[in-house]
Amino acid sequence: MTRIAVVAPADRCRDALVAVAELGCVQPDDPVEGPAGGPAADALRGLGGAAAAPQLARAAADPAALARAGRTDLLAGESELERFAAAAVRDAGVVAWVGWCPADRLPAVGDRLAAVEAAAVPLPHPDGAEPPTLLRPGTAVRRAFAPLVQTYGTVPYADVDPTVPAGVAYVVMFGVMFADAGHGLLLAAFAALLAAGRPRRLSRLHRMWPFVAGAGLASTAAGILLGEFFGPTGVLPVRWLSPLEEPVRLLAAGVGVGAVLLAAAYVAGAVNRWREGGARLALYAPSGIAGAALFAGLACLAGGLYLGRWALAGPGAALAAVALVLAAAGLWAASGGGAAGAVQTGVQLVDLAVRVAANLVSFARLAAFGLTHAALGALVWSGVTGLWQHGTAAAMAGAVVLFAAGNALTFALEALVAGVQALRLEYYELFSRVFDGEGRPFRPWRLSVEEVSP
Repeated sequence: MTRIAVVAPADRCRDALVAVAELGCVQPDDPVEGPAGGPAADALRGLGGAAAAPQLARAAADPAALARAGRTDLLAGESELERFAAAAVRDAGVVAWVGWCPADRLPAVGDRLAAVEAAAVPLPHPDGAEPPTLLRPGTAVRRAFAPLVQTYGTVPYADVDPTVPAGVAYVVMFGVMFADAGHGLLLAAFAALLAAGRPRRLSRLHRMWPFVAGAGLASTAAGILLGEFFGPTGVLPVRWLSPLEEPVRLLAAGVGVGAVLLAAAYVAGAVNRWREGGARLALYAPSGIAGAALFAGLACLAGGLYLGRWALAGPGAALAAVALVLAAAGLWAASGGGAAGAVQTGVQLVDLAVRVAANLVSFARLAAFGLTHAALGALVWSGVTGLWQHGTAAAMAGAVVLFAAGNALTFALEALVAGVQALRLEYYELFSRVFDGEGRPFRPWRLSVEEVSP
């Protein structure tokens, strides 16, 4: 993203603005807040302010004539143009205003402005100014995962875009909680329908099919490992463990998955802090190297104590202590010092250490909700087999109805729960380390331009 100034002779100001709006790849700085002023804005207010989508006339048109013709769309576009023109800097017969433009579009902007005797002048980035983030569509997978990140916030311009890794993490967590091969295959089949544009009333969700397919495949893989196919039906053998027979082992595995994801989030956070503020910010930030070292140190300490290996626990404790010192230095500097700063730093250090442990344990919910899914499936299957064993036609029909209804209820309930819980872990445990602030999306000024007869 490049900071630019659009410069034009005062008598070509409108032509330059029309060129910028027609290209649609420049985001001018917002004009000063306040009611729009100018003939077009006044005419639009005289019509009650209601307007269609703003458009621009290529040549200047009389606002009164546009009002008589009911062209509120052109009046709205002209009103926007008046606001930008009023915000321009004027000196010695030249007008200029500043904004942002993607670097690869700057030559096209320069050529278009040259045709109206104007120019686009690159400027250095002002200190402390965060460039807007250009959100490119990317691949089908990235488009499917993009709402996951965009709902949380806009990725700051300097940060690494975590869209695809975040999407992969989400579907993995969903699959662990929704571990059933039968239910996963149903999700995959639904994804195939979305990819084909069916049903038509859900066509707006077409771009989400890779997301749904990923969740279905992850659930299928987890179900194969646990031997779940519409519950413990025996269709699939248990290849790893049975959830209801080894719940503690499953809980430990959930925490292990969480440890891997948290480690990846700390790495991404350290990279982002480096890109945002250099080595110093990356070193001292709780979401940077200091936080990552504290996480690694506490993990080694806990693992060493559990295994009785002091060769692992000792270095882990030392690493955690060094990490706390680094984090304290950063928090102290941010607090402004003094007695109040010391108290604030102490509270934040305790909170940092507690949150590291609490966030890791929070991933036990992956196994907890996986156990719930397995328990519901086992309950339904127990009822089905009990009815089927009666051998009467009515009992067997009831077994079929119970199997269908029970799995439908389990599918709907657990899909909702797993979806919400995976989102909660993504936002609170992972994104809180990846992001330290929120960016702003690149929103270029774009209006269609119409040839209007005088």
